[in-house]
Amino acid sequence: MIQVEELYLAPDATVLEALRKLDQTGQRILFIAPQGRLEAVVTDGDIRKFFLRGGTPDQPVQLAANYHPLSLPIAERGRAREVLERHCIDALPILDKRGVITDIVFARGLDVDNRKHTDIPVVMMAGGLGTRLYPYTKILPKPLIPVGEQPIAELIMDRFRDFGCRDFTMIVNYKRGMIKSYFSELEKDYAIHFADEDVFMGTGGGLCLLKDKIRSPFFFTNCDTLLDVDFGDLYEFHKNNGNLVTMVCAFKHYTVPYGVVELGQDGNIAAMREKPELDFLTNTGVYVVEPRVVEEMRDGEAIGFPDVIDRYRTAGEKIGVYPIGENSWMDMGQLEELEKMRRKLENQS
Repeated sequence: MIQVEELYLAPDATVLEALRKLDQTGQRILFIAPQGRLEAVVTDGDIRKFFLRGGTPDQPVQLAANYHPLSLPIAERGRAREVLERHCIDALPILDKRGVITDIVFARGLDVDNRKHTDIPVVMMAGGLGTRLYPYTKILPKPLIPVGEQPIAELIMDRFRDFGCRDFTMIVNYKRGMIKSYFSELEKDYAIHFADEDVFMGTGGGLCLLKDKIRSPFFFTNCDTLLDVDFGDLYEFHKNNGNLVTMVCAFKHYTVPYGVVELGQDGNIAAMREKPELDFLTNTGVYVVEPRVVEEMRDGEAIGFPDVIDRYRTAGEKIGVYPIGENSWMDMGQLEELEKMRRKLENQS
C-alpha cells in the first residue's frame, strides 16, 4: 500500500523530476506539502498544460502546479465519493485542522471511474513485416506475437475498449490470412474490419484504402505500442485544440554511457562532457486523426505517417502533441523491448 509521503514533491523540484516521480509511483498526482501541509498539487494533466504554454522540463514545478486544490477536512471524509465524481478527479487529500495531509482518497479505491469515455473508431496499421522481431515474425505476423497470454494486437484493442471504442479496422498485408482467422474465431464484443494492402505502402500510405469509409476523427495506432493513457482525455484534448492530427509523445531520459568529446577547429577539443544526460520527446506511434487526412491521401503512395504529418505541418496545418510519461509507453518493436513489455504486464497483473 502506498504511503502518503511517497507522493510528496519538493517545492524546488523541476518539472522533469515531477514526471519521473509520477512514473515511479504509478499515480497521476503529486503533492507539494512542506512538513505535510498541503500547498499545491501536480497532475499529469497540469504538466501537459504547462508544456502547451511553452514550459520546459528544466523549469521549477511550481510553474505547473495547482495552488488551489480540492480537499476535505477529516470530519467530511464521507463526502469523498461525491466530490471525486462531481469534479472528475483521481484523488482527494484529507486534511486535519492544521492543513496537514492525513490521508488521500483515490477514485479507484471507491470504484469511481473518472476516465473520459469515447467511442470513435480505431485504425491499426498491422501490415508490416516485423523485421526487427525476426525470427518470431518468420512464423507469426507481428500483431499476433503473444505478450503473456494474448497477442499484442488484442491487448491494444482491449485498452481502447476500456474507453468505449467498439469499431476497429486493421490494415493488413503480411500473413493477413492468419490475422483474419485469429480474430474471426475470437469471442468479442466489438467489430473488426480489414483493409487489404496488396503492396506495402508504409505506416501511412495504407490509409488511402479507407477513403469514404471513415467519417469521424479516429485513433490511429501501430500494432506494437501499448499505452497507459486516458484515451478519452486524449480525444478531448485533440478536439479542444482544433488539431488536424494529435501525436502522442513520451518523455524519454537517456544517459550516454560514455564521455562525449566535441571537436573544435584544427582538431582541438572544444568541450568534454562525462556521460551527459538527454531528455527528449519521442513519437509513440499513436495519434488522433481527422477524417480529412484519409480523404486527401494519395492513392498508392508509399509513405510513413510521420511524413504525412510533416507535409501538413509544413503547409501550416495545426499538429498537436499530447505528452505522456516514459513509463506510460510500452513498445515491443524490438526483441529486448518485447521482453520488457512482457515483464511489465506481469507486474501489473
